[in-house]
Amino acid sequence: MTDYKDTVFLPKTDFPMKAGLAAKEPAILERWARIGLYDRLRRERAGRERFILHDGPPYANGDIHMGHAMNKVLKDMIVRSQTLLGRDAPYVPGWDCHGLPIEWKVEEAYRAKKLSKDDVPVAQFRAECRAYAERWVEVQRAEFERLGVMGDWADPYLTMKYEAEAAIVGELLKFAESGQLYRGAKPVMWSPVEKTALAEAEVEYEDVTSTQIDVAFEIVEAPEAPALVGALAVIWTTTPWTIPVNQALAYGSAIDYLLFGHGGKRYLVAEPLLPAFTARTGIGMESFEALAKGSVLEGATARHPMHHLGGFFARPRPFLQGDFVTIDAGTGLVHMAPDHGEDDFLLCKQYGIDPVFAVDAGGMYRADWGWLGGQGSVINKKFVAADGPICEDLRAAGALLAASDFKHSYPHSWRSKAKVIQRATPQWFIPMDRGERGAGASTSLSTNGGESTSSLPPFALSEVEGQGSNGATLRNVALDAIAATQWVPARAENRITAMVEGRPDWVISRQRAWGVPIALYFHRQSGEYLSDPAVNARIVAAFAQGGADAWFTADHQALLGDGYDAGEYEPVNDILDVWFDSGCTYVFTLEARYGAGTRADLYVEGSDQHRGWFQSSLLESSGTRGHAPYRAVLTHGFALDDKGRKMSKSLGNVVDPLKVIGESGADILRMWVASTDYFDDVKIGKEVLATASDAYRKLRNTFRYLLGALDGFDEDERVVVADMPELEQYVLHRLGMLDTELREAAMGYEFNRYIRLLTDFANEDLSAFFFDVRKDALYCDGADSLRRRSYRTVLDTLFHALVRYAAPVIPFTAEEVWQARYPSEDGSVHLLEWPELPTVAGDAPLGTRWQAVRALRETVTEAIEPLRREKRVRSSLEAEVVVPSLPLPADALAEIFIVAAVREGAAVEAGRTDYAKCGRCWRHLPEVAEDGALCGRCAEVLGAEVVS
Repeated sequence: MTDYKDTVFLPKTDFPMKAGLAAKEPAILERWARIGLYDRLRRERAGRERFILHDGPPYANGDIHMGHAMNKVLKDMIVRSQTLLGRDAPYVPGWDCHGLPIEWKVEEAYRAKKLSKDDVPVAQFRAECRAYAERWVEVQRAEFERLGVMGDWADPYLTMKYEAEAAIVGELLKFAESGQLYRGAKPVMWSPVEKTALAEAEVEYEDVTSTQIDVAFEIVEAPEAPALVGALAVIWTTTPWTIPVNQALAYGSAIDYLLFGHGGKRYLVAEPLLPAFTARTGIGMESFEALAKGSVLEGATARHPMHHLGGFFARPRPFLQGDFVTIDAGTGLVHMAPDHGEDDFLLCKQYGIDPVFAVDAGGMYRADWGWLGGQGSVINKKFVAADGPICEDLRAAGALLAASDFKHSYPHSWRSKAKVIQRATPQWFIPMDRGERGAGASTSLSTNGGESTSSLPPFALSEVEGQGSNGATLRNVALDAIAATQWVPARAENRITAMVEGRPDWVISRQRAWGVPIALYFHRQSGEYLSDPAVNARIVAAFAQGGADAWFTADHQALLGDGYDAGEYEPVNDILDVWFDSGCTYVFTLEARYGAGTRADLYVEGSDQHRGWFQSSLLESSGTRGHAPYRAVLTHGFALDDKGRKMSKSLGNVVDPLKVIGESGADILRMWVASTDYFDDVKIGKEVLATASDAYRKLRNTFRYLLGALDGFDEDERVVVADMPELEQYVLHRLGMLDTELREAAMGYEFNRYIRLLTDFANEDLSAFFFDVRKDALYCDGADSLRRRSYRTVLDTLFHALVRYAAPVIPFTAEEVWQARYPSEDGSVHLLEWPELPTVAGDAPLGTRWQAVRALRETVTEAIEPLRREKRVRSSLEAEVVVPSLPLPADALAEIFIVAAVREGAAVEAGRTDYAKCGRCWRHLPEVAEDGALCGRCAEVLGAEVVS
């Protein structure tokens, strides 16, 4: 038989099947930097509709983890797809550089040298913090770029840049000038380890075992029920350390309280809770005395178990009616420590009972406190244990009825992982429920002999909540802004709404050194903070010139000007909550670069940022501009291990994105991100990455086939759509449908759907169908045949469309594919726009007809499969089939089904053909005289005669 191998037109390309991404991608990155790709896009898209995705700042502390990688890749896919759609989509990456984690790391270095940060000037310490942040910014910048994230890496925003610090303090002063700022002493989350207040977003909850105690308070006065005098009112708590700061007892007026006798003593507990009380203490009811509503406790007082210590402890403890008291647990009576609980604070405040500040910043009772002075720490398990000093003293006083372990969820600092407490301290707040008032509004605290407040003037706690309002409250403005924002997924709106509805006032002060100071002056006598626009302008100018350090080295008289005496004013040295910093990023990034009033089209972060950056940005902008800084917010889940567990070094289940990139390439990681349902938590591991690699390989092979099949294609071959065979028109119709769906997915930020549509089209419509059907025409038709030219024309259209569609997801591979066909030093697929596709006339009925043809093809393939298994045929080319109807001519169907012949009959049947096999195209046709002879088509191509 003659060998016709050299006469067929096989695909030809140097594009490798083996990707080798880990080695290739760095070179592609270097080339993009060399040609200034990002800056070229900005120039070429200038004047177009702008789309701004504002980057939430990662913290400049440590190598990136999988959560970082997932977040940045998702953002990059969004920005690249919007760029592809023709918009001007800049991306300015940024970093959060201030705050406790960096300060903590620098302090660790001091502790290793047996030094304290207090041993060096604050300017030196802050400089070391800045250097630490700068180092990690550079490390993370390179790691993010390696992911293929395109952006303005040469000029990112940093919260520690001087212009940023000036903008941050400028935003703070706007709140001050509008009266949306007060100083008070409400309990806040406090870390005794880090010695600073914490925001809600800095607190996480973990299960712990605490000591639960039942403590007896002897009732000494009860005007409404004299029989109660001498009885023991029992409270239950899981924070024994708050008993030394107790100032009152709370009851529920509608709760039924039981007065009963046991062992010669009388006890008062809520009647429904008696069984649980008895189980804990062994104290059961031996005699019944009375059952009455809690309202009989009005005006009653008790004495503290340690009343014999005198002073603070000798004062009677009043019973206060509290709506928050329930019978869910405990005894139905709650001990009140206004220093250490929000409910306690608010209830006691109504009765003029102020915090006493007994617990210092490190969690110790202050040295002059009458009970356990100088001891602690209150979060030390041994200190609060059943055999610890608190319980031992209560036991000795005859007041401790029971002490045992109690498992429950407890707040911890998400940075130090140490327990936190609620602690009343002098702090600065932005109120949620007070409208704008006049400038200089202030509030204060009475310390009642608490911690030293020599720099804090005395003022009344009654102002803390700020009930007056001349306008919309911050809470209401923020809730309106939430409703006006698009939330993706939609359920996220309910979550952030609930958080803003229930959140307390925003505590914005921190007792640390590394950050933007609360640059205010308050009058030493009146306690009002100064709100003079001229003074504020000088402060902002000083920050712009020398950064936040300017406040710590300032000539305060110069900043105050001639109108004020620096001796009469105290500068505030607390620093701002870093969430306030990050909440201002839109100011010095978007508004500074694109003009006042510029809002982001989209914010994209993990679901934890509903209580973090999404909310701080919302509150900051609502308070200063009356609306959110964003039009839409996308929330994604967390990256978990392949078993659905949180990644941690202790579990040994961390999947390092840098390792994945080093082994497989960034495009594989990006394929994984795109393929996940990232609106929820996602899993990653070897098997998951293998699935992403397989999907990538199939897509890469599609491009390899296109490049090979288009070898030598030029415009002279192009065929207009109207002249093409129906199959080619149908494929263009399918491409048009894909195009519409991909646009919708890109605009809806649904890249899971986007990549699935793309890969399904490549695998099912092209590789398994169109390429399979037309490989015969490609290989064996004459170069000038209409069918082959039409096929190659459609392949060219497919190439230009698919390489663009793939570019946002796998940018390195898309560039490699583009350069393989159009090599150019300064060209790039990422400079292109969304493809313009040819129109197909009558494509709706065309699609319906070919959908039926493809369904019939699948049925025919299934009918042939038994012949393959029985080895009656080696390939479908050796089969001929019978089908119930002929939606297309029989010879066309034979080509589509890749069989020898198709006939019409009662049902689908398949059998072996008797036709001989063409020696060139290997088709079995009636015109071929014997195996190895040529069919008419092949003879014509070769200029030979058909032997009949």
